[in-house]
This record gives sequence, C-alpha cells and structure tokens, in this order.
Amino acid sequence: MRNRAKAMALSLAGFIAAVLAFEVASTTFAEAQRPEKRVPPSREIVQYSFAPIARKASPAVVNVYVRRRVQAFSSPFANDPFFRQFFGERFGRPSERVQSSLGSGVIVSPDGTIVTNTHVIKGRGETEIRVALADKREYDARVVVQDDKTDIAILKIEGSDNRFPVIEFEDSDTLEVGDMVLAIGNPFGVGQTVTSGIVSALARSEIGKSDSQVFIQTDAAINPGNSGGALVDMSGRLVGINTMIFSQSGGSQGIGFAIPSNLVRLYVEASAAGRKVERPWLGALLEPITREIAEALGLDRISGAVVSRVSNRGPGAAAGLQAGDVITRIDGFEVADPRAVFYRLTTRGVGNTARIDLLRNRRPVTIDLTLAAPPQPGKDDVRNLAGQHPFDGARVSNILPGLADELGIDESDGVAIVSLRPGSVAQRLGFQPGDVITELQRQRIDNIAGLEQLLTSRQRTWYVGIRRDSKAMILQVPG
Repeated sequence: MRNRAKAMALSLAGFIAAVLAFEVASTTFAEAQRPEKRVPPSREIVQYSFAPIARKASPAVVNVYVRRRVQAFSSPFANDPFFRQFFGERFGRPSERVQSSLGSGVIVSPDGTIVTNTHVIKGRGETEIRVALADKREYDARVVVQDDKTDIAILKIEGSDNRFPVIEFEDSDTLEVGDMVLAIGNPFGVGQTVTSGIVSALARSEIGKSDSQVFIQTDAAINPGNSGGALVDMSGRLVGINTMIFSQSGGSQGIGFAIPSNLVRLYVEASAAGRKVERPWLGALLEPITREIAEALGLDRISGAVVSRVSNRGPGAAAGLQAGDVITRIDGFEVADPRAVFYRLTTRGVGNTARIDLLRNRRPVTIDLTLAAPPQPGKDDVRNLAGQHPFDGARVSNILPGLADELGIDESDGVAIVSLRPGSVAQRLGFQPGDVITELQRQRIDNIAGLEQLLTSRQRTWYVGIRRDSKAMILQVPG
C-alpha cells in the first residue's frame, strides 16, 4: 500500500513538473514572438518622413479662387420678415456685389485639366475662376463639366501652352482600412497644406446626396478650403478628391470624406472624349435592408439591397433579377445598400457586364447583368415651367426608366421635379428635386401634358399632391 501511494505521489509530481515546463516553454515562445523594443539602429529610420511623397504630389495640387458678380437688392425693410415673406429676396434697389470663395483642385492631365468639387465653383451670377499653382504661377480657368449629384467638376486652364505637373490615378478599390494617406489642399486660404492620416472606413454612402455616391473616410485633417484637393496614397498617387467634413464646429474633427478616384477618373475620361458619363440602367427599384426586412427574409445581416420591383422591359429583368432578391455583392465587392449598388454599376460602365451575387429565398444565386444606357427622353418628356402657379421655375420630367432608377420611384408615378431655378417661386415654396407631382387640384397627374393643362387656369388656392422619399403629402398653396 505504501509503495502504491509512493508511486502515485511520484506520478503527480511528474505531471506538475510537465505542466510547469509547458507553461515556461509557452511563455518563452510568446516572448520570442513579441516584437522587440529597441533603440532605432540608424538616423535614417528616426528621420523617416512623408516629404518625398508630398514633394511628388504637391506640385499638381492648385488653389481655386472663385469670384462672382451677383445682383443684390437693398431696402430699409430687407430684414423685416413680413416684407421678405411677401416680396422675397428681390425687394428693394438693385446693386451689384462680389462674392469670393476658395477651394482646391488637382491637375490630372499635362494640358491643364483640373478636377475639383462642383460646390467650390457653383453659384449664381457671372463667375470668374483663377487657379494658383504651388510654384505661385496663376492662370484663368473655365468650367468644362460640373455634376451636382456626384459633386465632381472639371476645369481647364486657359491661355497657356505649358505642360503642367500631374498626379497619376490609383485604383481606389485597392485601398484598405488602415492604409496611410495624405490630404493636400488649401485650408482656410492659408496656402497649400499637407496633413496625414489613415483610411478609417470605405464605401460610406449614408452621407451622400446622390444614389451613386460613396466616400472614402479618413482622419487626415480636412478643413474648409480643402474641398477639391487631393487624397494620395504612400506612392503619391491619387486615391480620392476631398469633398466634405463631418463637424459641429466648422473645423476638422477627424472625420473627412473623399470621392473615390475610380469615379473621378470616369468623369475625366468622359470629358476628354467629349461625352457625358452615363449611369447604367438597372430597371429595378431597390430598397435598403432594414432590421424588419432582414427578419422577414431570414437574413443574418442588415446589409445589401432588396429588389422591391422589376420593370419587365429593363436589363434587370433580362438578366433574371426578381422581386425579393437581395443583392449582396457586385464583381466581388460587398454592397451595403442601394447607393453602393449604383456606384458599382456606374464605375463598371455602360457596355460592360457586371457579376451580381444575390440571395433568393435564402439561397445564393449569381447573375450576369449587361449594363446598358437608359432610353433617351423625347422632346415632350422634359419641360421648364413658368407662369402664375406654384411650379414657376421648376424643370420637370415624365418618369422615364432611367430617371425612375435615379430617383428610386416607380415608372408610372406622376411627373418628377428634376431641378429648380434659384430664387424661383417653386424653390421658395419648398419643392425639391426628386419630388414627384402626383395630383393637382385633386386630379391625378400621369404626365407633363396633363400637368401643363391644369396649370393654365388661375386658382385662388392650389391643391398639390407630392410624394417625397416614399411619403405622400397634400399641400395647399395660395394662388
């Protein structure tokens, strides 16, 4: 019995020794894998700098100065809310004044083609644009392209045959969260400034005003005046155009947004070829995945775009897209919502084929979508409205397939407001681009012809039916 107890004690001691040996070995292995903290071995490593990257990219980043001559109306009652309500902004004596603004731009072609933001150069009145290079040379520039929806504008330097420094494009789809980037621009008008940071998020679409906009998010300091400037990678190549910041104070708070270079390059190439960028026509109505939709469809993630309706004559139907399908990826890239879907289709380009991964009845399905341009509007499909009615100053359109995709509405729904003349009656009444006119004087509106016919009569009160963001409303407007 004593020998047996002794044997058990020896076995237990051996087991404990083995465990301790294993723990010591594990600790030694972990310590061996842990990076060693040591003094840098050379001065070159201590003096590591972004200077070579900035030196390469900065010459192609310009300051953009915009001067506008606008008509202003002065009156002793100009600040009286009562008079402003009834007489609007144009009450009083006319006078001319000059408005100035500044931003940044990026030279992308040796002939002086510059990319900037539309909001940098857009405004009422006669506009003069001047660009200043990093070497202090200054030139006049003219607007070649401006697109409100993507906030991309293209300028061309005038009066010079010089060859200008450029920044080469990089494929923005190669970016990953955590990549180092530099933001170069002219914040607050103090002169060219370089800031550094990382890519903090990709494919941000919640803050865009267009359904084809997604953004690169960065914590590189971006401030007013940086708009239109360059976001470059560690090779000094262009990965984005800085466009906006998220701020409650007006200054940088570490959240800035840039338009991906792949979308910018699409506009530059189209401009060089003398054509417009065409967004592919899907022929389907998409909705974002909400928690309720995810639960109803049995999805494990609140991500993607659900197909709520498919047009029988559209490319989506021809490819086999069905109502209830959930689009999850396009060409291998995950899509979080309908905006991301249309961004991927736009950058893929008309004439190409996109590979779409989707869930159908919880099962994965893949289809190939041939990307085609939407049908062109006829001469009677678009009108600029003017007269003694609530829509004076509105540009309206029949609901064509491409426009239905763009606005996220059904093809048979009323007449859409495409744009508004600044200061017009329609704008002052609060109508917005994208609003769909469904009723007028309690009569259904199916097309522009029916709308124009009803607008010819004088009314003491206008009853207007509008649908905005899937919400219907009836407005009463004095005649």
